[in-house]
Amino acid sequence: MDTTDVPLQAEMVELVPNGKHAAALTASTVPSLAGDRFEENQTGVAEMEEFLPHGAEKKQTHFTDFEGKTSFGMSVFNLSNAIMGSGILGLAYAMANTGIILFLFLLTAVALLSSYSIHLLLKSSGIVGIRAYEQLGYRAFGTPGKLAAAIAITLQNIGAMSSYLYIVKSEVPLVIQTFLNLEEKTTDWYMNGNYLVILVSVTIILPLALMKQLGYLGYASGFSLSCMVFFLISVIYKKFQIPCPLPEQEGNITGILNVTTVSTSDYQNGYTVLQAPEQDTCTPSFFTLNSQTAYTIPIMAFAFVCHPEVLPIYTELKDPSKKKMQCISNISIMVMYLMYFLAALFGYLTFYDRVESELLHTYNKVDPFDVLILCVRVAVLTAVTLTVPIVLFPVRRAIQQMLFQGKDFSWIRHIAIAVILLTFINLLVIFAPSILGIFGLIGATSAPCLIFIFPAIFYIRIMPKDKEPLRSTPKILAACFALLGVVFMIMSLSFIIIDWATGGGKSGGSH
Repeated sequence: MDTTDVPLQAEMVELVPNGKHAAALTASTVPSLAGDRFEENQTGVAEMEEFLPHGAEKKQTHFTDFEGKTSFGMSVFNLSNAIMGSGILGLAYAMANTGIILFLFLLTAVALLSSYSIHLLLKSSGIVGIRAYEQLGYRAFGTPGKLAAAIAITLQNIGAMSSYLYIVKSEVPLVIQTFLNLEEKTTDWYMNGNYLVILVSVTIILPLALMKQLGYLGYASGFSLSCMVFFLISVIYKKFQIPCPLPEQEGNITGILNVTTVSTSDYQNGYTVLQAPEQDTCTPSFFTLNSQTAYTIPIMAFAFVCHPEVLPIYTELKDPSKKKMQCISNISIMVMYLMYFLAALFGYLTFYDRVESELLHTYNKVDPFDVLILCVRVAVLTAVTLTVPIVLFPVRRAIQQMLFQGKDFSWIRHIAIAVILLTFINLLVIFAPSILGIFGLIGATSAPCLIFIFPAIFYIRIMPKDKEPLRSTPKILAACFALLGVVFMIMSLSFIIIDWATGGGKSGGSH
């Protein structure tokens, strides 16, 4: 096949926040080869390239001849945007179940390991001239390697969509309650999260998902990142506004204080509070181990997955080099590391052991009518609602590639796949007891594959033996890295299954 006859996908680096692998799946149909050593059937590319609108810039070129125009700073923004997502909402809960010191250690470890795995991806892509995650899998292990990578990315995206819709299910009733000025949640259908998530899916998400092209992608991505920054600023601000113990509120005292013990009243920051007899109610824990600690690393892994986007961003980079791209990755990971730690720390120091697995939901314990929290809720809900169709597009693309490769575009198939995916995800969200299960399951399966296992084994397989023998230090380190990922996956899944079997996962929403 003549590589000059295949159109380039110039838009492949448009990114999706957190779940977030539109770029990687979009790029999977792009030919990327070194010499004539790698060739793949590109039948049906015309249909697959309809993910984003194309203009006159579509040109005939070799993939690795593409001249990137994205600056260093914009590349940092794009990758940070790819890392950031709904995972930030679960990190305060993770800190509550590990303690500050253990959480900081684990977060640092996951960030450093993520940076190392990007190093492996960049070295592998430099050897064979491939800049798409799934094509590295094809180059290393043929079709099974490509399918394994595609399945992992698809599962990660389904997990992301589920977490987004769970936020809709959890937060929309609270927004309606605030607008209607209701003191307590009623049993009306419009206060039922299960009905509301279906309503949002049918009236907003499905029509957007049925579009043949998705032109608002870049705007939604930037808006989502802005919303999460707004969320972080609000969390820090509210830490100094909310007293501890929590404000006295009807229906909220039980479970916070021991009501059989006489307490004294006090007044702080405009709130009437009760002084708890327990001395450790507002004391931070530095090291904690319990049944929920098993969810910590999966939540962190879920929050740091960005690896399928690294290679497309590398392709779009102006004057690209592995050193420059590694620097971009390190800066992006460091920025997200700081944001994650601050959100977790101030969220935890606001609610301590009473923080829920979805931090934003916890603020309803304090004041359901808080205007700042209402603004944060509306912003986050808008962002995640617009992001679901963006994440759905590459999942549908992957399904079409695997099951209907070579077929002409069909509106019936296009619509049917979207309806089936949304139905499946809605069922997951409706029957999931908490967002913790979504974070935990995806963080313990697809995330370790994308971060640890695949980059290491692709590197071992692709790196020529004459350059680095199997017993060379880099390949031994890569093998250990892959083994670490396997151990992490097995242990995390085991602990999570045990927790679910004993009923712990069902109450993961709060302590």
